[in-house]
Amino acid sequence: MSAKHHKKWSAEVTQHSNALDLEEGVFKMHDPHQIALSLKHSAEHSHRRKTSPYQSAMSMLNFYINRAGSGLPARQQHILTHAKEELRQVFHRPARPTSHKK
Repeated sequence: MSAKHHKKWSAEVTQHSNALDLEEGVFKMHDPHQIALSLKHSAEHSHRRKTSPYQSAMSMLNFYINRAGSGLPARQQHILTHAKEELRQVFHRPARPTSHKK
């Protein structure tokens, strides 16, 4: 599969997910809390998802971050990474433990 086709595939998934109807521009927002609230709303109102709303929302966020890869500006990478923690909070999930590297 060519890189051009691959980009089209991932853009198609992000824009037309079978599980979630995403708010347009959700991954370009600058407020991690607003991103989390938008994903939560999309996940809770979806009738097509196959997992819990939390899992669907987190999966879509991770999918976008992973597919954007090195093309994602550092500032937006930071915002989206912080949005993961915000998503845990809006779904009342425990925070991920931080690793204590020596």
